[in-house]
Amino acid sequence: MHRFATFHATTLSVRLGPVFPGSMMDFPLTLAHVAARTERLFPSVEVVARKPDRSIERSSWGAVIRRARRLAAALTRAGLREGDRVATLQWNGLAHVEAYLGVPLAGGVCHPLNLRLHPDEFGYIASHARDRFLLVDDVLLPVLESIRAKAPFERIFVVQHTNAPLPAGCESYTSLLASAGSEFMAPQLDERSAASMCYTSGTTGRPKGVLYTHRSILLHSLSQALAGDAPIAQRDCVFAVAPMFHVNSWGFPYTAALMGAKLVLPGPHLDAESLLDLLDQERVTLTSGVPTIWVAIRDALRAQPGRWRLEPGLRAIVGGSALPESLLREMAELGVQLFHCWGMTETSPIGTYGHVKSTQADFDDEAKFKILARQGYASPLVELRHVDDAGRVLPWDDEAIGELQCRGPWIAGSYFNSHESDERWTADGWFRTGDVVAIDSEGVIRIVDRSKDLVKSGGEWISSVALENALMAHSGVREAAVIGVPHPKWQERPIAVVALRPGASATAEELQQFLAERFAKWQVPDAVVFVEALPRTGVGKVRKSELRERYREFPWS
Repeated sequence: MHRFATFHATTLSVRLGPVFPGSMMDFPLTLAHVAARTERLFPSVEVVARKPDRSIERSSWGAVIRRARRLAAALTRAGLREGDRVATLQWNGLAHVEAYLGVPLAGGVCHPLNLRLHPDEFGYIASHARDRFLLVDDVLLPVLESIRAKAPFERIFVVQHTNAPLPAGCESYTSLLASAGSEFMAPQLDERSAASMCYTSGTTGRPKGVLYTHRSILLHSLSQALAGDAPIAQRDCVFAVAPMFHVNSWGFPYTAALMGAKLVLPGPHLDAESLLDLLDQERVTLTSGVPTIWVAIRDALRAQPGRWRLEPGLRAIVGGSALPESLLREMAELGVQLFHCWGMTETSPIGTYGHVKSTQADFDDEAKFKILARQGYASPLVELRHVDDAGRVLPWDDEAIGELQCRGPWIAGSYFNSHESDERWTADGWFRTGDVVAIDSEGVIRIVDRSKDLVKSGGEWISSVALENALMAHSGVREAAVIGVPHPKWQERPIAVVALRPGASATAEELQQFLAERFAKWQVPDAVVFVEALPRTGVGKVRKSELRERYREFPWS
């Protein structure tokens, strides 16, 4: 962020001459404002969550904010200092929303941990972030045990959903709130201080931490309230399906709080029937989810017609991987409007929204679906461009293909405690996304490919390089390449193409088990194909484009 700020200020001084102070108040954009506004204006608006035992827990924004303030006071009494990280290992539930707001109100940084990661990666992230405290759902204590030795937290507070006794060394979240006391002097928050934190996944090398500031979160939330055909408005019932450890559930909890919208949370139950039950019962008007979620919902609606009554005009923001045009059409027939968005951890995450502009309103349905099948145009305050290998900015003609770059007030300007990827930012302040795109004359992007051969399965990134390096550590493997191939359910799944050492032997099951000891189950390739040698370019690089074409129609069983 500071790189762009410096560049931008220099540009203004050259163009405009001396900059004179304005007459507007210097009003801090912090989550303290969100909490005060929501508590004062929307205290009776519902916040609803499904608990692990499938029961429904009903609260209100007034109660959630009061508990968030108690959490802030209790953490302060427990020794939380400004900038300290408080990790969460929780499903989308009421206590998680309390942490989203309460930790930053105390001056801390809320760090949702991705509970789907392998323990080694999990432990690395918690240690690198230097998380001091942990808030954990009791149903996730087995996950905690797998990493506890790798990432020792100073104190662990358990949100109890069952009557199971607390493990040794853990404390009750309820008792933590009770320790808050009656007096809490809230710190003066700086809008540029960190409020939340998430780590990337799937890039080469170690995951990278991104710190979101109070200012960036508020501006991102305001953008979501302005988003074309799918803004979050006070009248909405917002269903935050995307996990809260997945780039802050795409910002939905923060924006729902800011706008005073009803918020619904699915807990750990993300199967199609459970989601449809809540969509029906709570009269949801706006939701989110990766394409895999909507494939399952489509199939359930078709299998049991008439079981669920969805709110007329139900809108859904879809991201994480490319949205097939056929799914757009099928969901429209079922009464659900899907809208593409594009983003990543470094963009908070929403960078673009896919909508039909007013100037395109008279287009026929065929043309509109073609527009919506793309990844959309820039959110307000975000700027996009694409460049060729030489760094030249390309025209918006839908033909020139280059790397997508972006900048804006909620785009990361650096990684936390890491300089190994400083090249991700250009000298003039743009973030290199690594996505290869074309941009049409309306500014709508079309993702053509992904750099570094990442595999995106069910909305989650999988690093082919990390898998390849692990495979080649096996005594029988000479060389390996991991590629993503189309899959009927997950859009894309990894397969491994392996050449064995002379005289060595190994089975597909053996290599998959070898990887399963190092990666999460969903990251392990679904198949292993054995070849004599991998195809290579003239300079010795593996020709992955040839492998993808060769296995494009992989025979999934």
